[in-house]
Amino acid sequence: MKLVNDIKLKAKTRRHLFASFIGLALLGLLGTPFIASAADPIKVGILQPFSGGLEVMGNQGANGAELAFKEANEAGGVLGGRMFEIIRADTKTDPKTAVEKTNELIRRHKVTAIIGPVTSANRDAIQPTLERYKTPLLYATDYEGDVCSRYIIGYSALPDHWVKPLIPYVLENYGKKFFLFGSDYVWPQKMNKSISDVAKANGGTIVAEEYSPWGVKDYTATLRKISNSGADVVVLTVVGADAVTFVKQFTAAGMKDKIRIVFFGFSENYIAGLTPAESNGIVTASNFTSSLDKPESKAFVKKVRMALGEDAIVSNTVDAHYTLAKFFIAAIKRAGSPDKEKIIDSIGDQTMMSGNGEVHLRASDRHTDLNVVIAETIDGKLIVKKDIGRVVAANQCK
Repeated sequence: MKLVNDIKLKAKTRRHLFASFIGLALLGLLGTPFIASAADPIKVGILQPFSGGLEVMGNQGANGAELAFKEANEAGGVLGGRMFEIIRADTKTDPKTAVEKTNELIRRHKVTAIIGPVTSANRDAIQPTLERYKTPLLYATDYEGDVCSRYIIGYSALPDHWVKPLIPYVLENYGKKFFLFGSDYVWPQKMNKSISDVAKANGGTIVAEEYSPWGVKDYTATLRKISNSGADVVVLTVVGADAVTFVKQFTAAGMKDKIRIVFFGFSENYIAGLTPAESNGIVTASNFTSSLDKPESKAFVKKVRMALGEDAIVSNTVDAHYTLAKFFIAAIKRAGSPDKEKIIDSIGDQTMMSGNGEVHLRASDRHTDLNVVIAETIDGKLIVKKDIGRVVAANQCK
């Protein structure tokens, strides 16, 4: 009897499998879309420069974003248990490579969103691809402003955040003659336009403006120009390893006693590559520093070091990527769906606790109003000289 029943069961099973196969085939012919199960991960691309001169910032950005997704997974994921899967891609600090990797993340890996890159040149290069495939970019690097795209969400310090409060402070405390020196690409050039406008409007003078290609090893000629210019302040928008090289040579030339360095984008990332003598006295504006004496700041530093080790660098880059990833996770929950368009519709008009107070992501232009401090490096730490508080930047879509 058991054998007969087994034969009947197998025949019945085969009929069910055949019916299921036919049903699936008909669904395919009818174009019914694939429906994800609760177990399917939500894929996120981490597109950062893990080589090419900006790898310190790339790794810091990845660390911050990945910590946010790790926390979400440990809390049970989203949408009934769906986990986040992270896929890293290296831009090599090169726009062409950034475009190739963006295509790969979207078309091959089917990511729901991309976090990164660092430079404005890379962001501008990948924007058409993002818009073609309707994939959101979570951009958490300070930039020059004026990017308005449905598919770019910014946790970015704009000139309104950093230039407008810092330059009048510098004019009041350090001098009125500025030598502007930056890397030769879009962010330094547009930042220096804003710096020049604000400085002149407040009684300052631009004595010279100069740009340097990537990878310079000897800044002797530039240092000579700065020394002979009569500048009170050199305003740096040089990035990555090049900035470290410049500051070291500037200090070795004995110029720090006479000319103050004001460094946009400066953070604990750079302090780690400099001696106290080289970093002391550098002035910057930032959204976050690890030495902030605030409960949320101390809690964030502790959280990062528990996850990454006691020696982990906790910089503005880490905080920005972590907080923007949290906005994205919250948007998926608000949308009740991993659909890209629904996430974009849900991500704006949110308030989130950052490592430096509550910040607000606007629905109007998908940019974030940030809290800003002016800080100076003292004994290897960024010490707050002035807490500006919440800065509401102009709408980037107007």
